[in-house]
Amino acid sequence: MTIKYGIISTATIVPRFVAGIVECADAEVWAIAAREQKKAQKMADALKIPHVYASYAELFLDEEIDVIYIATYNRAHYAVAKEALLAGKSVLLEKPFTLTLDEAEDLFALAQAQGVFLMEAQKALFYPLTQTIKTLIADGEIGEVKYLDCRMMHTNADHIPWFKDLASGGGALYGSGSYPIEYFQYVTEGKIEEVAGTAMFSPDESDSQCDVSILFKEGFQGHLLISTLFEGPSELTIYGTKGRIHLPDFWKKQTATIIRDQSVEEITYAHQSEFVFEIAHVNQCLQEGLQASPIATPDMTMQCVELVEKMYQQWLS
Repeated sequence: MTIKYGIISTATIVPRFVAGIVECADAEVWAIAAREQKKAQKMADALKIPHVYASYAELFLDEEIDVIYIATYNRAHYAVAKEALLAGKSVLLEKPFTLTLDEAEDLFALAQAQGVFLMEAQKALFYPLTQTIKTLIADGEIGEVKYLDCRMMHTNADHIPWFKDLASGGGALYGSGSYPIEYFQYVTEGKIEEVAGTAMFSPDESDSQCDVSILFKEGFQGHLLISTLFEGPSELTIYGTKGRIHLPDFWKKQTATIIRDQSVEEITYAHQSEFVFEIAHVNQCLQEGLQASPIATPDMTMQCVELVEKMYQQWLS
């Protein structure tokens, strides 16, 4: 069975996502739509997408399409995903899933009622490297996890035209927070208990830098620093009682380093497209008739959405 994808948006992430589809033997890019049809046509020509629609609604009516990939600007995620679900389409929705917990709960309830699949696009969770790290942690290879630390530097964020507009879902935490938060959750199977943090805002703009601390019910902490203000390494480190795991650019890189006492070991899984594993997972879920992913679960997504919403409520109150 070949899974046919409909693409919503001409965002810069779309060509990379399409490259992942092309790499999958059981997937095909079928159609694209965007707010401006000329942009959609230009991207379709460049990426060899056979069908272009003048509106989202027209694409949703195409009976050939099995799943809709939505990569609009953040504020539009909820409305566009809801329209697709109401049309009876399965949806792969880019991060951040939604801007509020109410919106996230509504989408998952709607997908359940419609009998269709819905998942947040969290590509890093599906890497073979991530699966190995999760197994190493579960097997106690670095002892008990006690602390997770992530730093993400995005000094080129200004190229996103709506990044400084909080109402559009712009900002450091909205833009990148779900990557490490859900990675923390997945590899440790941790449940979020408490959050606290600070952020830096310019007048009438979104957060340019944020620092968030998470307490997990299982008895360990996570820390997240996201900045658009200065350059530095983007990296994630997982600390245990017997060692640590270090991942540079964890959301796209292919190598991790495991440090135990005096030993250092590197693990590498080479891949061409960073999206191919996520797409393969979606295809499998659809072929098995699942309505939710057993990896990027609704519960994980909603915990993350709730955390981010709480932080912005605190900062803006």
